[in-house]
Amino acid sequence: MDSRLQSRVTLDRQASLTSATALLGVLYAGSPLVTPLYPLYQRAFALSELMVTLIYAAYVIGNLGATFLFGRVSDQAGRRPVSLLMLAIAMVSTLLFLFATGPAWLFVARAASGLAIGVGAATATAWITELHPGNDAAPASRLAAAINLAGLAAGALLAGLLAQFAPAPLHTVFVVYLTILAAMAALTALSRETVQQRVRSIGKLSLDFHVGVPADLRVPFITPAVTAFATFSLLGFYAALLPNLLENSMHEHSPALSGAVVAELFATSAITVVATSALAARAAMRTGLWLLPPSLALLLWAQAAGSLALLILATAVCGVACALGFRGSLQEANRMAPAERRAELLSAYLLCCYTGNSLPVVGIALLSRFAGHFWANATFSAISVVLAAIALAVDRRQPSLRR
Repeated sequence: MDSRLQSRVTLDRQASLTSATALLGVLYAGSPLVTPLYPLYQRAFALSELMVTLIYAAYVIGNLGATFLFGRVSDQAGRRPVSLLMLAIAMVSTLLFLFATGPAWLFVARAASGLAIGVGAATATAWITELHPGNDAAPASRLAAAINLAGLAAGALLAGLLAQFAPAPLHTVFVVYLTILAAMAALTALSRETVQQRVRSIGKLSLDFHVGVPADLRVPFITPAVTAFATFSLLGFYAALLPNLLENSMHEHSPALSGAVVAELFATSAITVVATSALAARAAMRTGLWLLPPSLALLLWAQAAGSLALLILATAVCGVACALGFRGSLQEANRMAPAERRAELLSAYLLCCYTGNSLPVVGIALLSRFAGHFWANATFSAISVVLAAIALAVDRRQPSLRR
């Protein structure tokens, strides 16, 4: 191949990789945009804390649809067209938030956001892997994980700052995000397609998808599954309930502060993923499990003492625990999965992530109505510690799977 042509192909591939990476970050940035706004929605629409939590959990409905109905679509139809479609759905979701006049709008917007991010992020992650130089998927996976968390951090910080300092706090952030999505669509349209044999009609798409764990892997799978559930429970706690914790326990009513603390969690996680790339997956997973109890204890201490300084420290430890638990459990699930049943087992893993992200926060909101916020959070922490102990105990009984 002519050297100029080779150089042009390399530059095109690098530009497309940059675009796919930006796409992943932009999509994930949309997930925490509403986190600093929840107290504002409570006052604007007279919502209870439980209703706010249910709105947050509606996001998971879209995630589940993304995983179990449309998880394989981009493998068949191509990365670029599916990414553009998901960006369009993300725009619709953003418009629903922008013009929302009641909780029903927020439910639909969150579900649509979950669908767009679920399918779009899976597509972008596969795209990054295919465009990344070399045959080793591990660097591409670490890049995707870091960009995922960095996008979440950027979205939370942007939303908090705009809600605090810009006019029309329930609208400005969505106008800005809509503009970013439009620019991202233009970049995506120019990116290189990596799926060579594409389905050209909707009727030929196969939506057949299975969830399952092979019988001989069910016990070993417990550790990464429980780690994923506990890790995403903690992430969900921050994304759904942190603004109320700041208001109720520390009397802080600042959207910028809420966004900054959530951004700290995700930024710490992103840095941890990059900084611990040499740490083996199983060691990372175990370390994340061991860090869960002290991180939750610090979080409870911060709430009981009403201390912002303790909350910042707790958030940093939580960020490290979540990063190691997420990266390690995902890599372990991927490693143990037989090639012919990899999609089934990883779908089961994702189901643990999504249920962990939604069910516990709803339980906390329900319990807090009867026992108060502190004791609801203490119960959540105790259950998480028990889950971590179970995961570690099962892991110790699997010597043949150690690395």
